[in-house]
Amino acid sequence: MTAVLDKLCIDTIRVLSMDGVQAANSGHPGTPMALAPAAYTLWTKVLKHNPKNPAWWDRDRFVLSCGHASMLIYSLLHLTGYDLSLEELKNFRQWGSKTAGHPEHGHCPGVETTTGPLGQGIGNAVGMAIAERHLAAKFNRPGHEIVDHKTFVFASDGDLMEGVAQEAASLAGHLALGKLVVLWDNNKITIEGSTDLAFTEDVGKAFEAKGWRVLKVEDGEDLAALQAAFQNSGKGAGKPTLIDCRTIIGFPAPTKQNTHHAHGAPLGKEEVAATKKILGWDPESRFHIPEEALEHWRLAVDLGVGREAEWLARFHAYRTAHPELAAELERWMSGELNGLEAALPAFTAGDTLATREASGKVLNAIAAAVPNLLGGSADLAGSNNSDLKGAGDFSARENGRNFHFGVREHGMGAILNGMALHGGLRPYGATFLQFADYMRGSIRLAALMGLPVIYIFTHDSIGLGEDGPTHQPVEHLASLRAIPNLDVLRPCDACETAEAWRAALQRKDGPTALILSRQKLPTVSEGKAAGLQRGAYVLADAADAKLQLVATGSEVALALASAKALAAEGIAVRVVSMPSWARFAALPSSERDAVLLPGVKTLSIEAASTFGWSAWADASVGLDTFGASAPAEVLFEKFGFTVANVTARAKELLNL
Repeated sequence: MTAVLDKLCIDTIRVLSMDGVQAANSGHPGTPMALAPAAYTLWTKVLKHNPKNPAWWDRDRFVLSCGHASMLIYSLLHLTGYDLSLEELKNFRQWGSKTAGHPEHGHCPGVETTTGPLGQGIGNAVGMAIAERHLAAKFNRPGHEIVDHKTFVFASDGDLMEGVAQEAASLAGHLALGKLVVLWDNNKITIEGSTDLAFTEDVGKAFEAKGWRVLKVEDGEDLAALQAAFQNSGKGAGKPTLIDCRTIIGFPAPTKQNTHHAHGAPLGKEEVAATKKILGWDPESRFHIPEEALEHWRLAVDLGVGREAEWLARFHAYRTAHPELAAELERWMSGELNGLEAALPAFTAGDTLATREASGKVLNAIAAAVPNLLGGSADLAGSNNSDLKGAGDFSARENGRNFHFGVREHGMGAILNGMALHGGLRPYGATFLQFADYMRGSIRLAALMGLPVIYIFTHDSIGLGEDGPTHQPVEHLASLRAIPNLDVLRPCDACETAEAWRAALQRKDGPTALILSRQKLPTVSEGKAAGLQRGAYVLADAADAKLQLVATGSEVALALASAKALAAEGIAVRVVSMPSWARFAALPSSERDAVLLPGVKTLSIEAASTFGWSAWADASVGLDTFGASAPAEVLFEKFGFTVANVTARAKELLNL
């Protein structure tokens, strides 16, 4: 009877997945059908979770990296008792439903991360496993293992082809993340056909070479083998685990199983009916859930409530034994900031330093006040000024706050998202602005999910000099500004840099990119830099201004110098520093008009693409071509970032 009930529960996933995709007339039925036995085994016999509290701190994390198989996780969430009704499954991929085409964190209860772009989920899971280890090492005490959970991932062949997954997996092996478990759905099918068309490497050996433990399940229908693999994962040598699970996509559809036709399109009414007959179900039924199957699935509710209650009792004992640690953990998990304001350093007009240098000073000044602030660089910490002095390294043996991501920008971005998703940490990652391109997919997902990740992007213009156009960002500011919900801050000096860090840390509903210079800049915003919080502010005013110069970053000092030169010729000029387009755009129009005066000609100055500046300025001094290899001062002169050129362009704009 147990075997019969197991099969009924598994087939319920298969039927719901077929019906959901068929009703939507789009989707991916084959992978949910193939993974149904593995999902059933994990979610009912292994996974530690509470359907009545998806946010329970010490739950195991489950990541469906193959997000196209979304009907799998929606079926699991409904069947185990999460707040996801059967009506939502019937409205799969429809307007207003919680069951989007790919799972979305924050949109559907129980979805740990937004997946769809392949490989990202694996990277997120690495970040979650990192967060679990860091919190466990920081807060657990003998007899009080209050942070103790695993991160489970279902991944497809396509996930493992993506570079982001390989970068993240490489780092996971290096860090010996023993509580990370990835089940590889080895069905050998992608959209175009057999994986042999493009993917013939020995995945097991490749992961072993990365430092992973590899287990094999030869038959994805073998529940005993699946349970043994899940229960044995995380054991032995402190290595992450890859479960190589051989499945048949679309099983048991009679004509489309084991073909790419079961991957990314509905099976068709006739095939669905034939499959239901094979399963012993009524071929005319739709979204049917047998009562005995649902009753068995819903045992997860009482089990989850009991597990959390037992953990809460242990946490109460922990709070009694270690009250200060318990209070600190609660602060970390709540995202509360204590002492940030007092810790922020002050800079004066006599200070001349690169904003990357100022950022490093701010970062280290606030480190003690924000002890859960941690991160690192993609092998450029010395150039990014991203090290936390004396905070130690995070490695397979240490639990410091400095991360060495290696030359893995894409992987770093996905891992940062996972750290933020886990909760308890405020992660940051650093590289040159030019290499933000490698991270764009991860940045976009951080913005979509509203994750408070902080990016430190240095070497922000041709000002980096001799490394030349391959390293000199031109279009990157415009490109990043185009991402909804990403706050791009380009401070003009040390004072604005301190304000930028304040803004980034106070933000909890999305990521922030700090755009920082390599070259030294004068401090020009002392006493006024708080205007950064509003996106733009008047840095130098003039009565009856005939012109407004608006600039960001290193070009603000140029704007001030140009305004002085124009004033000497009797032309009154207002200078506006505009470190954040997004913040300024969010202000009421009346407040924007008080900064950028309507009817007054406006010239923007930024050592980057002029794309987008037409929203704020009548003309622009910018860079709509690639840079060149030469000292920074030569480049600024050759490309027109001089007082002489700005004043000439200003007069041209004013028809003088």
